[in-house]
Amino acid sequence: MTDVRPLRIGSELVMTGETASIRSPFDGSEVGSVAVGSSNDVDAAVAAAAAARREPIPAHERAAILDRAADRLTARNEEFARSIAGEAAKPIKTARVEAARAVGTFRFAAVEARTLTGETIAMDANDAGMGKFGFTLRLPIGIVGAISPFNFPLNLVSHKVAPAIAAGCPVVLKPASQTPLTALLLAEVLLDECGLPPGWLNVVVGGGGSVGNAIVDHDDIAYITFTGSPEVGWGIKGRAPRKKVGLELGNNAPVIVEPDADLELAATKIVAGGFAYSGQTCISVQRVYAHDSIRDELVDRVVAKVEALVVGDPTDDATDVSALINAGERDRIVGWIDEATAGGAKIATGGAVNADVLTPTVLTGVLPDMNVCTQEVFGPLVGFQGYHELDDAFRMANDSRYGLQAAIFTTDLKAALAAAHTLDFGGVMVNEMPTFRTDQMPYGGVKDSGNTKEGPRYAVHEMTQERLVVIQM
Repeated sequence: MTDVRPLRIGSELVMTGETASIRSPFDGSEVGSVAVGSSNDVDAAVAAAAAARREPIPAHERAAILDRAADRLTARNEEFARSIAGEAAKPIKTARVEAARAVGTFRFAAVEARTLTGETIAMDANDAGMGKFGFTLRLPIGIVGAISPFNFPLNLVSHKVAPAIAAGCPVVLKPASQTPLTALLLAEVLLDECGLPPGWLNVVVGGGGSVGNAIVDHDDIAYITFTGSPEVGWGIKGRAPRKKVGLELGNNAPVIVEPDADLELAATKIVAGGFAYSGQTCISVQRVYAHDSIRDELVDRVVAKVEALVVGDPTDDATDVSALINAGERDRIVGWIDEATAGGAKIATGGAVNADVLTPTVLTGVLPDMNVCTQEVFGPLVGFQGYHELDDAFRMANDSRYGLQAAIFTTDLKAALAAAHTLDFGGVMVNEMPTFRTDQMPYGGVKDSGNTKEGPRYAVHEMTQERLVVIQM
């Protein structure tokens, strides 16, 4: 029996009457145990955050805390990576990359803490403003309620917590129920090793119907930041109409491959973007539209690379693909594969379940109305369709409720710029996978993919409010 990890509320390590065992999605072994909170614990966390807010941290101190966090994350990279691999079944080499990315997220947030300013207003641009000096301040919006997903249990938590600290906002965090251990470890680092005062980060583990709803409904929480499914996200938006709600939701990322593309580059990127962490990312490659003249060659290249992937234990340095987060998700995707093949699609490779792990799967001949095209697979599956004219590829790529990131592979600048202007997505990558993200860039989608931009600079602005000041000279 492992020690039970407590909640972090204010200065208290809180044990509750309920605990949950956290188990590896790969082999079911227990990797930890946590206290499970309730709406009462959310009330206590909000009260602790409100008390912390009454003693603001100066910008230079917030920046120093964030920089210290980056240093500690660097020093403890392997510990964080092992935590991620254990509770999320993310292959350890991929988990190490996530832990390293979180370092950058905190570094960029520290920069924002040091440089957060308003702007001056050209008051004399209008005769009514003559003799007046105008400027804006950016002030913390208030307490931030953060609800994070399972697939990046460190870096997506960091993308909520680090900008909030930079902006001067205390946080009440609900990590994903499947992966709370890494978030609690991050809280330990920030609160116990980096000088973040009590109450500035409160972690309450629990279900969406209890802890999640309590965060969304609490009158003293000013801003909700949520990453997860569109159904839950838009439900939160509807549930909290008077709050500011930032949503980063799903996607079924398309890739267009033109006949002049570097096919080896495209195949390498498609495999990396489609099968890293078993495809469990919002911008995982899912739909590939390959020009008819190069489709078969591209499929052959992709299949060869997919079949070279190592499937197995996430703690093994050689592993590329491991188990999905739970058996229900695996079985859902298997059902979608069966539906696709019944409708005429062909399995080029994969499609089997070995030792409870879905093998990386490539489908050809998928049709636009199949679940593997219309929905978000969130698993190790890529489907191929052909096209003859580029406008047809644009039309098929845009035929989606989602709009997070898309990609095109081409050496033709005209085609690349046409994609940039035509693809209805928050981000368009050229000769790069749609799964590409650096942590300082604006990241967010349109349509059912969300309503905000992440990245420390952009998140800090979401977490602040602008106040105009006008002085009569």
